[in-house]
Amino acid sequence: MAKSCENGHPVKAFGWAARDTSGILSPFNFSRRATGKKDVQFKVMYCGICHSDLHQLKNEWSNSIYPMVPGHEIVGVVTEVGSKVEKFKVGDKVGVGYFVESCRKCENCSNNLENYCPGQIMTTNGTYSDGTITYGGYSDIMISDEHYVVHWPDNLPMKAAPLLCAGITTYSPLKYFGLDKPGMHIGVVGLGGLGHMAVKFAKAFGTKVTVISTSTSKKQEAIERLGADSFLVSRDPDQMQAATGSLDGIIDTVSAIHPLLPLINLLKTHGKLVMVGAPEKPLELPVFPLLLGRKLVAGSAIGGIKETQEMVDFAAKHNITPDVEVVPMDYVNRALDRLLKSDVKYRFVLDVGNTLNNS
Repeated sequence: MAKSCENGHPVKAFGWAARDTSGILSPFNFSRRATGKKDVQFKVMYCGICHSDLHQLKNEWSNSIYPMVPGHEIVGVVTEVGSKVEKFKVGDKVGVGYFVESCRKCENCSNNLENYCPGQIMTTNGTYSDGTITYGGYSDIMISDEHYVVHWPDNLPMKAAPLLCAGITTYSPLKYFGLDKPGMHIGVVGLGGLGHMAVKFAKAFGTKVTVISTSTSKKQEAIERLGADSFLVSRDPDQMQAATGSLDGIIDTVSAIHPLLPLINLLKTHGKLVMVGAPEKPLELPVFPLLLGRKLVAGSAIGGIKETQEMVDFAAKHNITPDVEVVPMDYVNRALDRLLKSDVKYRFVLDVGNTLNNS
């Protein structure tokens, strides 16, 4: 690891990378861009494994750059700061999420919505203006402009790294669409990495939460472990009929193709169905039920830096953490295979700081 900032030299790094569309990762020595005056360099301690990592590794979105070091749910400890860094010091716990740069000039950036900036540069599989490739958190060190780094509260376990993607992806729409008011009735479709965080945040806001799933297999988990108030089987016509018009809002986390009409029918007048999953093919959207209840179907993607910091602080205050399975670095390929089969509750986290060098 480099010992001095701003010397203009690339920083040597070590991680795990995929070389092709097989998506299989193996040890990889590489260089990060030189550390600048506004940059924070930190030792990576934990990095979550997100389902989007799978898509990127296998080039399913047709934009992958190899070799690829994935990882955008990154938490670590600052080792160096540039001379003009104002918000961080050596020893601070910090986090970096889905992106590491934006244009800082557009309307979105001006309104703390860097996540919607057309010039956003992703933490992994992105390209800086000088042509340098971005490498993610499956590695020993990260370097990022301080603007895209968040303070990690001391009382929040660093292994709660998935808050930086799964957490903000569900927190943001609950806040923006006004689905955070105590006494509201919120539905959560799907109980995976995103869904279980939606349940936890919605409950912390004081709402009543109903989990909506295709079978009863997750009912006990939803109610007894995650604290949901009720459970609805979407393939049971009687249950769905009985719940018609009962929800103020729904956070839909499902990425598979699924019908929207049954969910729209669950909404009250003025109800909001917010999509945070990303199905590969277009979904059918019946308009008539929207007209009859002035209902809304919307989308939401992660959150800006200011809101991400707000979310992390809220999680620390209310003791909200993702349910994770912590695994060593050399288990990463097995973890990705299991993630593909939904064989995890509810998020894998790589123990990078303690196991990377052993790999």
